Amino acid sequence: SPQTLISSSSSALLQAGEPLLRGAPRLRDVLQEQSWPGLVLPSDLDWLLHMNNARYLREADLARSAYLARCGILDALRALGGSVVLAASCARHRRSLRLFERFAVRTRLLGWDGRAFYLEQRFVSPRHGFVCALLLCRLHVVGSSPGRLVQHLYQRQVNSPELPEEVQHWISYNEASSQKLRAESGLGINTKDE
Repeated sequence: SPQTLISSSSSALLQAGEPLLRGAPRLRDVLQEQSWPGLVLPSDLDWLLHMNNARYLREADLARSAYLARCGILDALRALGGSVVLAASCARHRRSLRLFERFAVRTRLLGWDGRAFYLEQRFVSPRHGFVCALLLCRLHVVGSSPGRLVQHLYQRQVNSPELPEEVQHWISYNEASSQKLRAESGLGINTKDE
């Protein structure tokens, strides 16, 4: 089943990534920002000698996985039999990262709703503190809910912070896009009456 495939993929990712996280301190608060170091290598470059767009997504994925492990969300997913899937992401590039340039991916949880966690990931130049790129991510929770996972971590009910206005607009855009695609494919139409 798709659920089993997602869960087994998550387990494989966790097992592969655990050596990277050994010795990393646990975060005490799911809202605490985590920094993941990076360096632009020759294999990361596009033909203009900038870090290519796919590498930003790869680095963000690694930083997100480390964040989820360190803050305990992955342990909560295991305990409650759930998993997460990257359902949407939006990248904004502000300045190129060049060969051998160091950067940090700063990941923080902005909040959650009944189905998903919303994270912000900033690619920051430690030299200048400039935000070179920004990603918004929607992590859909399968087999549980964000509220249950956070409650499992804190052993009490915790309310989500209010999502920033730009994230609320992005959520609305994604919902409108989904409705349009459903209508185009006929999935949003009741065909029994036709």
